[in-house]
Amino acid sequence: MKILVINSGSSSVKYKLIDTATDTTMAEGGVEKIGLADGFLKYKRADGSKAILELGMTDHQGAIKAILNLLTDSVEGCIKSYDEIDAVGHRVVHGAEKFTESVLIHDEVKDMIRQCYDLAPLHNPANMTGIEAITALMPDVPQVGVFDTAFHQTMPAKAYMYALPYKFYKEDGVRRYGFHGTSHRYVSQRVCEFLGLNAADVRIITCHVGNGGSITAVDHGHSVDTSMGLTPTEGLMMGTRVGDVDPGALTYLMTKHNLSVEQLQKIINKESGMAGVTEISSDMREIEAAVNAGDERAKLGLDMYELRITKYIGAYAAEMGGVDVIVFTGGVGENQAGLRADVCRPLAFMGVELDEQLNAGIRGVEAEISKPSSRVKVCVIPTDEELMIARDTEAIVAKK
Repeated sequence: MKILVINSGSSSVKYKLIDTATDTTMAEGGVEKIGLADGFLKYKRADGSKAILELGMTDHQGAIKAILNLLTDSVEGCIKSYDEIDAVGHRVVHGAEKFTESVLIHDEVKDMIRQCYDLAPLHNPANMTGIEAITALMPDVPQVGVFDTAFHQTMPAKAYMYALPYKFYKEDGVRRYGFHGTSHRYVSQRVCEFLGLNAADVRIITCHVGNGGSITAVDHGHSVDTSMGLTPTEGLMMGTRVGDVDPGALTYLMTKHNLSVEQLQKIINKESGMAGVTEISSDMREIEAAVNAGDERAKLGLDMYELRITKYIGAYAAEMGGVDVIVFTGGVGENQAGLRADVCRPLAFMGVELDEQLNAGIRGVEAEISKPSSRVKVCVIPTDEELMIARDTEAIVAKK
């Protein structure tokens, strides 16, 4: 099948057209700055070069129309008509407890996605704009929703519950949901294929580390704990998100500085993390350059960032009674060899032996970076959420 994968954000739409018969990407790109005069469509040509098409003012439907026009363009396109697109798979961020797996989208599903708006006010409404745009432009094509939270619905209550009054869970759904589920599911499956292991026999810790980051304990194929919570703010220190913090510190700051909820939300989501501590950047490449130049604050930020990852790996190994495989993925996890080495070094006590020379040469490719003698295998597996969405979409549409 030819599956169009759509990731619709508040001001952007990313896309990939994937041929699932060969797992190849036929086209990819995205529209940015939707609704602004300088909006544009950035895409990759067949020869690998990148190009930009100026669009100007448009809405999400106009953005997706521009994508479809490009896909069918006589010069730049890769298909002759919309009819060649067999189905559309959508990334949907929050499915709460309503969705434990990917589903065919129909009116009832749309209503259920809307019911999750209050849990993901920045993401789910934007995801829905993509669904509605496809409905308007291609009303007969089947659409599938793939939820970031679905993979984590196998967590036991002892892992997902917060120690708040139970009524807040029962009445408001306040619990740990976790995110990056499609990525964690893909790399935990792919690493088993790569190593020749049976996913049902192993304990895996997947580290999706990028500007946003999360870690998941995957026990015999199932997510049993994950670092992000009700929102993507909990857990690891991230590019601009605070991660784990004493809630009392937040109420203290709100009182001391008379902060509104909106101001606090901005601080913990947009002004914290690496950017907040270092006051340099949220980009790990810039942080590493500053560390190499002797910047002490950059070193502090990097040390904090790495320590959080090590702590979660150690905690999840204890929770599962051991670990067989550790996987690094995401923009930082796939490309920052120094970080991988720093994270793994303190884990020697539980049998992690990194091949530091091999690790130093790995960027963005599948590789085992532990020594043959290591009791825990350590791997780099580039994530491919779009391929996972395409595979789910194909499987669900084939059942219709």
